[in-house]
This record gives sequence, structure tokens and C-alpha cells, in this order.
Amino acid sequence: MEDQRLRELMREYQAGRFEAFDEIHAAIAPALRRYLLSQARDAARADDLVQETFLQMHRARHTYDSSFPLMPWSMAIARHVWLMDCRTRSRRPWAPDDVMDLELPVRAEAASLAERSEVRRALRQVSPDRRDAVIQHHLLGFSFKEIAERAGIAETAAKLRSSRGMAQLRALLKGSSK
Repeated sequence: MEDQRLRELMREYQAGRFEAFDEIHAAIAPALRRYLLSQARDAARADDLVQETFLQMHRARHTYDSSFPLMPWSMAIARHVWLMDCRTRSRRPWAPDDVMDLELPVRAEAASLAERSEVRRALRQVSPDRRDAVIQHHLLGFSFKEIAERAGIAETAAKLRSSRGMAQLRALLKGSSK
């Protein structure tokens, strides 16, 4: 699609005609996907990054100046999305699908309270939702917001699951040390 038409569509989108967004998406999504695929080298990840790029474009649509071409602005946003994804992944390079497959570390100060096998046995008795929240927060370092997003729940629900899971785990470990 020619640059002038993209600028016109973006002006319409900024003015509140949200149907223009569909046309913008159809016109520039393939180019954004090619760029992000060249960076991510993973089709599923590139698709996620394209969607995140359009979300960021929507949020920043008021900053677009139609005296400039749309594609460079869109590509800059895509690059920013890519860099933020890299930064996030560098902090948490992996996220397990099943937390029960993890080899759980036991902190030195906790070793005197319970053996590793006791911790595993106690964790198996904690409900799966609570167990996932405890492991993701206390061992993997995920924020409650990230846990909530992964589980599709509210952030307060993630906090509650973790808190109740830890209380249940403490009680189970206390009971096994007697």
C-alpha cells in the first residue's frame, strides 16, 4: 500500500475510525512479521511480537505525526517490542510448562528444616494452583503480575494462591518434622 494511503488511514484511526486499523494491519503486518521473524527466528514468537507491536501502536497512536511515513514509525515500535522481549527473556531465560518436573533447590538455611524429598512430598500435597504459584514466585522469581498473566487470573488471586500455598507447605513440613 502506498505511503500516502497509510498516512491517511492512520489519521482516520487517530480521529476514531477504528475500521482504519484493520486496513493498516492488513497492509503492514506482513512486513512487521518478516522483520520480527528475522530477529526472533521462531514463527510463533514472531507472531506474538507482531501482536504486541500492534498493541503498542494502538497505545501510542496519538504520538504519530502524519507528516512522516507510517512504516518507519511502525518498525521503530516493532524494534522496541523486540528489544523489550529480549530484555524480559534475559531475566527469565526459560519458563517450565510443568513445575513438577523441576529439580527444586533447597536453600542452605532451609536444609535443616526439611530434606529435599520431604519438600517434594509436601509440595505434591499442595493443590496444583497454589503449588504453581509458590514455585513460580518463590523459586523462579516471577512477579505476581506475571503469574497472574500466565494463569489467566487476577494479580490478587495469584498473591492469594502463593500465600495460601506457602502456609499449607509450612504446615505440611512442620507436621513431617515431628
